[in-house]
Amino acid sequence: MFGSLLIANRGEIACRIIRTARRMGLRCIAVYSDADARAPHVLLADEAHRLGPAPARESYLNVQALLEAAARSGAEAIHPGYGFLSENADFAEACGHAGLAFVGPPPAAIRAMGSKSEAKAIMEKAGVPLVPGYHGSDQAQDLLASEAQRIGYPVLIKASAGGGGKGMRVVERPEDFEAALGSAKREAAASFSDDRVLVEKYLTKPRHIELQVFADSQGNVLHLGERDCSIQRRHQKVIEEAPAPGMTPERRLEMGESAKAAAAAIGYLGAGTVEFIAEGDAFYFMEMNTRLQVEHPVTEMITGQDLVEWQLKVAAGEPLPLRQEEVRLTGHAFEVRLYAEDPARDFLPATGRLAHLRFPEESPHLRVDAGVREGDEISVHYDPMIAKLIVWDRTRAAALRRLAGALALTEVVGTTTNLAFLQRLAAHPAFAAAAFDTGFIARHGAELQPEAGMASDDVLALACLAELLARDEEARRAAAASSDPYSPWWATDGWRLNAGTHRRLIFDDGAGERAAVVHYLPDGLYEIELEGRSIQARAQLRDTREGGGGSFVGGRIEADLAGRRLVATAVWQGRQLTLMSDGQARRLTLFDQLAAGEADETKDDRLVAPMPGKVVQVLVEAGAEVTAGQPLIVLEAMKMEHTLSAPAEGRIAALRYAAGDLVEEGVELVEFAAAEVAGEVPA
Repeated sequence: MFGSLLIANRGEIACRIIRTARRMGLRCIAVYSDADARAPHVLLADEAHRLGPAPARESYLNVQALLEAAARSGAEAIHPGYGFLSENADFAEACGHAGLAFVGPPPAAIRAMGSKSEAKAIMEKAGVPLVPGYHGSDQAQDLLASEAQRIGYPVLIKASAGGGGKGMRVVERPEDFEAALGSAKREAAASFSDDRVLVEKYLTKPRHIELQVFADSQGNVLHLGERDCSIQRRHQKVIEEAPAPGMTPERRLEMGESAKAAAAAIGYLGAGTVEFIAEGDAFYFMEMNTRLQVEHPVTEMITGQDLVEWQLKVAAGEPLPLRQEEVRLTGHAFEVRLYAEDPARDFLPATGRLAHLRFPEESPHLRVDAGVREGDEISVHYDPMIAKLIVWDRTRAAALRRLAGALALTEVVGTTTNLAFLQRLAAHPAFAAAAFDTGFIARHGAELQPEAGMASDDVLALACLAELLARDEEARRAAAASSDPYSPWWATDGWRLNAGTHRRLIFDDGAGERAAVVHYLPDGLYEIELEGRSIQARAQLRDTREGGGGSFVGGRIEADLAGRRLVATAVWQGRQLTLMSDGQARRLTLFDQLAAGEADETKDDRLVAPMPGKVVQVLVEAGAEVTAGQPLIVLEAMKMEHTLSAPAEGRIAALRYAAGDLVEEGVELVEFAAAEVAGEVPA
């Protein structure tokens, strides 16, 4: 076994690998970009080396910089993680030439599976069933369109050199094929430096089932059971589970033998994932990922094996720890991917600083894999994943209850996330009954979105108490820092000479303004008047939290509302308050009466960037007449393309940015003139 390991990756991937490598006694070497100089994976490693600026192409994808870091550190092996260069045959080859053990398959195997077209040809020879499609090298647009017509719509355009949903488009009609092909090719080129695609029949109600395979240098090949990854949005996985619901021993044996045949056909070594699409009684080979997958923890939970440890042992020339007949699958596991993204806006990636981040305590039933911590920035440069929550129990129903409990105890403030969406997904009756396929989220989208509407009386009362306690805490801190900490001017009990007192608070809960009047009563008691209701309450603040410079930003509120005990976490960001209680989060804004008269200057005739990114294509010209919903701009952010459409019928008055320009969130991309003035433009 080698003694030192460089991890050529970042975030939760690098942290997860470091934990196993350190347990095995290896010296762990991290690498980082300028954006990650203080990232958790950097601090967790024994040493770390800078690669370059924040963009991945100048840092984590810079092969020369990685090899130089390995030479400086004296690394004996490189683990590419899963992502970035993990499926790059040239990188694996370069590691070998530099005398470094590459923790992954041989370059030839990566190349064979790196081209989806070549992979299909190899699998066909090996007797592995394939989805009907075109996998040829001729990429002429007319030929691809003709093949799509032959296969029959709907079809799936898929990047030949990659995965993760990038460079993938579903096309329902022939007239949409050209635009979808262009978008898929651009995204494939940006993600994998290869714009080749294949075209396949798009199955309408498939399940996405993958097999974890392993092979060693002694010629042993086995599988570690399957994972069901059917719950997806934008062809990217959201929830994974193992084993697959409804899987019979006979079907597992059949799929397992096909997966092992796929690995053997390319002389595989190490960890790999053979992905199948299944519909009815049939299953078809989709692709083989020549790396460990993001969702590998669910396999670890049901097998009791550390798959990174297996990878390291195989890379060192050791045999697989088990034979196929010794593999045992016990219980059921789920993994959810907690992302900084907005489900209500078609899962657009989000950015922001994590002002508050809390996860439930880990146990044999719960594991949290995270690569960020409170205070870190979710930037535009990398994947917006915050963490993975993995749960295990004896049965699927019990594991699902564990999942619901873990999500309820997870708290994130500072960026928009899919947490509430995951909670509703995990609680959906059809998901609980395992009645799903890859179209589940698309079909149930409206049901899975968090409910809008007015905040409850309990939430509004807690918001009032949060504001009062915040002012108490700030006054206490100011008093402690003053020359006269006992001055009555620091009192916040509402005392007035010969009279009672009250305070009127107005919150915007997203559905409108909500008013409350708080009366100060003796002995720290309050009376909160809401709309048609009065509540007597008292509360105290525990586990107070600080922001930059020691300023108060919130804490844990323990409240008594008319004899009912409630607990909530409150986090202030300026006048914005996030309340988290009973597994639910609610964001409210304290109304600033001094700014009440300011006009709302938001214009309806603008098209603004929904996130920071890069303009990759402008689809119209200034002066053009457009219809509502017509695509105008293609924006690339976090390695995905997003098409922005006209908000209404009208005319393009001006284009503010061109292809190649970098833009910040909220900037005006296109000035959109109202339809009624369209005739003013000269012919």
